[in-house]
Amino acid sequence: MTIEIRRMPSAELERIGEIDRSEHVTELFTYKGGSLEARAVDDAVPTWSREGTGEHSVQGKIDAWKPILDRGGTLLGAFDRDVLAGVAMYRPHLAEGLADLAVLHVSRSYRRKGIASQLTHEVARLARADGARRLYVSATPSASAVGFYRSHGFEPTDEPNEELLALEPDDIHMILEL
Repeated sequence: MTIEIRRMPSAELERIGEIDRSEHVTELFTYKGGSLEARAVDDAVPTWSREGTGEHSVQGKIDAWKPILDRGGTLLGAFDRDVLAGVAMYRPHLAEGLADLAVLHVSRSYRRKGIASQLTHEVARLARADGARRLYVSATPSASAVGFYRSHGFEPTDEPNEELLALEPDDIHMILEL
């Protein structure tokens, strides 16, 4: 398997429906008082619905993410030939010197093969090229997501972006020093 990372035009945003984001979550984190606290859960996270426009639907994600692209963001795809194995979205100027890894998803059958790492490294490269000194992520509080970001040098922040915190109050807001 050879994965190619390439920019995707916003017209291809609808292809996110090809991503199987389903996951069985057994541990969730909260960040309080400067430390991560884990709690056991047993949650089946389904893939995005192809029906409707709700928060967890393909159309809901398109509606939420298209404005990021319209304001200068970059959509990256990880392709196994013509199969979309993963996506990332980069927002270059969240704040002064701060870029944002706004989206990162890898299809279930492609996980643990280095694809998320490739996408994250490409976003970090783009951020550095745009002059960012730090990269922000609002991470799903699952053990797999938080563990992934921590293994790549991200650390929880005591100063989350207020807009992103309001959108995702349960997420673990993290920063990578570039």
